[in-house]
Amino acid sequence: MCRWLAYSGSPMLLDAVLYQPEHSLIDQSLHARMGVESTNGDGFGIGWYSADGDGTPAIFRDIGPAWNNRNLRELAAHVRSTLFFAHVRASTGSAIQQTNCHPFRHGRWLWMHNGAITDFHRLQRDLCMAVDPALFPCIEGSTDSEVMFYLAVTYGLDQDPPGAVARMTGLVERVGKEHGVADPMQMTIAVSDGERVWAFRYSSAGRSRSLFYSSKAETVRQLYPELPFLRAVSDATRLVVSEPLGDLPGVWNELPEASYAVLPSAALEDYFPFIPELP
Repeated sequence: MCRWLAYSGSPMLLDAVLYQPEHSLIDQSLHARMGVESTNGDGFGIGWYSADGDGTPAIFRDIGPAWNNRNLRELAAHVRSTLFFAHVRASTGSAIQQTNCHPFRHGRWLWMHNGAITDFHRLQRDLCMAVDPALFPCIEGSTDSEVMFYLAVTYGLDQDPPGAVARMTGLVERVGKEHGVADPMQMTIAVSDGERVWAFRYSSAGRSRSLFYSSKAETVRQLYPELPFLRAVSDATRLVVSEPLGDLPGVWNELPEASYAVLPSAALEDYFPFIPELP
């Protein structure tokens, strides 16, 4: 499958998150511990929002492995952002091409996914027919992940991100059932409008891929006051990751099965239940 991370918080060089941690995403591209494959070398991508931009995120994607891409290292050392995505890909069967690399972008939205729609080749036509005809020309690649994205846009991502993802998931499960696919959905998803990040963990079989969120910065600061990294970040700074970036106790929390998190969130809860809906 794949590995990904989403960062939201104080302005941060991408390098500090992508390369510097003990078990960074770049390390995970070669040595993933919790993924289906240990190597994720079928392309990569980053997406970020800039303070002086128009709200549309920038993306950089390539088909080679992340661990030896000099342009990625160069960008990471100079790009600073308050919200960014990064993804390293292990293809589940679709072509290794730039348009199949995550994150995907539509307007102000970024989207990335780890998992798969089971027997996507059997469900693809029916799922694509449900995409708003005005959006269908925007689909550039051949992945299930991109189709999921445009289904969510079709079902109201602009107005209600959790609801749109729930309706997208409900459609996939309904179409899967119609085609005799018992457990069609396997997903961890991150989606952002540049202000917030929504992260989802769900599978039809109830055995989802790994997903973790960081503890509140003030909590981690109390646990590890000696870490200089923590002095520079706000209390609202959080990450969601496919697998922890290090082994410090108390820093990483597993997002429960069938739930989603929002960064930043004014709610006291760290996560909420996720239930698919029929569109």
